Amino acid sequence: MNDSVSKLTRRSKGNYFFRAPDAPLPLVTSIRLRAAFGAVDAMAVVWHGRYSQYCEEAYAALARSCGISYHDFFKAQLRAPVVQVHLDYFVSLLLEEEFIVTARLIWCEGARMNVEYEITKLDGVVAATGYTVHMFTDSASLPLLTVPPLIETLRQRWQRGEFACLVK
Repeated sequence: MNDSVSKLTRRSKGNYFFRAPDAPLPLVTSIRLRAAFGAVDAMAVVWHGRYSQYCEEAYAALARSCGISYHDFFKAQLRAPVVQVHLDYFVSLLLEEEFIVTARLIWCEGARMNVEYEITKLDGVVAATGYTVHMFTDSASLPLLTVPPLIETLRQRWQRGEFACLVK
């Protein structure tokens, strides 16, 4: 399979980041949401910009479940700004429709976090997939080139299998 076909296959399945064979399984959390009136356009279709917000809500739930919530970052004088965001849209979400947003933290050795997302309708149809890349800075917004202690602790716990939110 050539590289462009391989990338297309990964994208349609929501697997944007390489998974090393010896890496721990991703950490995952899913949340259930409903498309509110304020999220849709005049045709009752969810506005494309809301999908990023839904992904952010799932990321926040995942982060809380494994000890790297926004509050934990604040206490550690650490920030993790998004430096890349990407979304692929497949099927529209509609007004009042319920759906599931899944966030997966993918193992990465570098000083960054890779998170993949999947937005799925309740009938199992994938509405969108995407990813974010987060880099680390200190509280003065200076970039960190090494893995900060908060993330190193997370990775050690992850390798020991301490999280119930592991998936394949």
